[in-house]
Amino acid sequence: MSKVEDFLTQEEEQEIVDAIVTAEGSTSGEIRVHMESHTRLEPMERAKEVFHLLKMDNTKDANGVLIYVAVNDRKFVICGDRGIDQLVGHDFWDSTRDSIQRHFKEGRYKEGLVAGILEAGRVLQHHFPWQANDTNELSNEVSKG
Repeated sequence: MSKVEDFLTQEEEQEIVDAIVTAEGSTSGEIRVHMESHTRLEPMERAKEVFHLLKMDNTKDANGVLIYVAVNDRKFVICGDRGIDQLVGHDFWDSTRDSIQRHFKEGRYKEGLVAGILEAGRVLQHHFPWQANDTNELSNEVSKG
């Protein structure tokens, strides 16, 4: 089994999906988590590729957020779509990054991802509040490469 398959249990993955559902309940933003074992690219460059491959750049309000994890490389990044970048400052994702990093340093990966997802939902809510006509445009499942 690869590190990616060992990174989270099925129960932990379900807790991450549940966190995405909770976070997206207060924002029209779309949040996804993608994990792979390794990247030959800089993590942010790979995250941008994955963002496109997952069609996260096709949302109505351009407000998708990807938490990308390269498990064996022990790296993660947060990538937001252009609609978010046009509205917020450079340090917009600092609180989300810090939430994830704090748990990851202690080897608590599921807790870090859940905390980051909930924090992303909280910060997205201010700029992209949930509307009555919102639909879930992207899968909530953890994707793997």
